[in-house]
Amino acid sequence: MALRKIRVYGDEILTKKCREVREMTPRLKELVEDMLETMYQAEGVGLAAPQVGVLKRIVVIDVGEGPITLVNPKIVEQDGEQEGSEGCLSVPGKAGLVVRPNHVIVEGYDADMNPVTVEGEELLARALCHELDHLDGIVYTSLVKGELYDTDVEEEESEEEQ
Repeated sequence: MALRKIRVYGDEILTKKCREVREMTPRLKELVEDMLETMYQAEGVGLAAPQVGVLKRIVVIDVGEGPITLVNPKIVEQDGEQEGSEGCLSVPGKAGLVVRPNHVIVEGYDADMNPVTVEGEELLARALCHELDHLDGIVYTSLVKGELYDTDVEEEESEEEQ
């Protein structure tokens, strides 16, 4: 396993649509392992293949309940609404308010190309929507209500309060 370079906002690859995965090759399995390692190292809750420079429909997510790998994922059902602060490993130090569904059901395949269904609420629903958007070239900044804000400022202010 190896850490991959996370592409940052402004990199053209983040605006491109990804191609479907036809078969899970050893190289793509390695990509999945690298994506998980990279996500954990960067202290994120999700990472999509284009964020590491690969235009394949693959995402990894871990909101604290163990890793989820999704290949060729599709949202098949969504309902409810939540508004919350959202950030992205490709937009370091920034966050913004984004409205997302509060509940989603996603179908796709796991890393062994077995069919899987993932149902998520709240943070998991937000992470699923955010990462699947990356596969279609959508960065959350285009969905932000109002302005992006600095996350570093909030961290500094909370440290001063203690």
